[in-house]
Amino acid sequence: MDSAPPVPATRVTSIDAYRGLVMLLMAGEVLRFGAVAENLPGHAIWAFLHHHQSHVEWRGCVLHDLIQPSFSFLVGVALPWSIANRQARGDGFGRMFGHTAWRALVLVLIGVFLRSTHSNQTNWTFEDTLSQIGLGYVFLWLLGWTKPTGQWIGLAVVLVGYWLLFLLWPLPPGSFDPAANGVSEKFQREHWLSGLAAHWNKNANPAHYFDQWWLNLFPRKQLWTANGGGYVTLSFIPTLGTMILGLIAGGWLRDSSMSHSRKIQHLLGAGVAGLLFGLLLDATGICPSVKRIWTPSWVLFSGGWCCLLLAAFYGVCDVRGWRGWAFPFVVVGSNSIFMYCIAHLWDGFFFRNLKTHLGQEFWNQLAGPYAPFVEGLAVLALLWLCCYFLWRRRVFVRV
Repeated sequence: MDSAPPVPATRVTSIDAYRGLVMLLMAGEVLRFGAVAENLPGHAIWAFLHHHQSHVEWRGCVLHDLIQPSFSFLVGVALPWSIANRQARGDGFGRMFGHTAWRALVLVLIGVFLRSTHSNQTNWTFEDTLSQIGLGYVFLWLLGWTKPTGQWIGLAVVLVGYWLLFLLWPLPPGSFDPAANGVSEKFQREHWLSGLAAHWNKNANPAHYFDQWWLNLFPRKQLWTANGGGYVTLSFIPTLGTMILGLIAGGWLRDSSMSHSRKIQHLLGAGVAGLLFGLLLDATGICPSVKRIWTPSWVLFSGGWCCLLLAAFYGVCDVRGWRGWAFPFVVVGSNSIFMYCIAHLWDGFFFRNLKTHLGQEFWNQLAGPYAPFVEGLAVLALLWLCCYFLWRRRVFVRV
């Protein structure tokens, strides 16, 4: 296998800044735009913000839907630097492989843990972002040792193979009852697909049937029948495709033989191509663009956005050298796993204690209909300060 020379790698500001923006968007759910929109019916701005802080029910995309693809994409972008740093420390292939396998396992288990925080027993499901990354991480790492041609081939195999799995799987029989598989009548009226696209219907696809077998191998109170949101374990396969796109992009950024302008051209070209092909596959029904089951067209469409965003951050932060504005993002992006965990575990703690010490009606008296947003802003600031506390002490949580 080919590998980069063991030269210590420096941090790239654009990667940390982009990752920090993604984590703040994820943690920004505490801003509760939807609650303010309910308090101010008919207000276009708050309705718009609420729309983009939600998830589409099946096909399509809003800003919030780009969080998970961006985080997964950036795992791939950072991998060439990770391998180079470990080589510079003198680690051999075997030692690095062992660490990679351990890291993958820990990521999967952290995802399971976060999914179980409000359960009476371990909730063995694997649709969490970290679990999805962990399930595909070893394969990504192995591709990190190959040439770009091998990475492109790996991407094609993942996308075409996953598309064929759904396409060749027989459609449900006429007796199939969507409601019995967690699909509401409202969803059926608004989002049920027909024709070729029917192979990617919610809870009527091969990944759903896999979970009906796989998830029931784990201890649980009652038989697992369906995921209400349509999420599936096997999405880790096309998520690997998203990470491979990031790996290819990271290779471009780390290639010292390429000029800055050439790197940006590659990212922009890949971004536009991904958007166009993703939209074309969705519009023709060849492969609907569905984030919840991470269809191949979604990999291309969301990956296109990721490439365009990375190009923008790289051009501003690392080419132009305008880094000061990105400091709040870099603080979070440098400790993304830490922020991911505390945003899921500590937000309720901060909400409760702010009301305990400031008063139960403090936020309503202070901000009226905007209280959910102002209260959430205070919680988000506390989450950011936790990251800043670690950043000032050069403490970075790693797996």
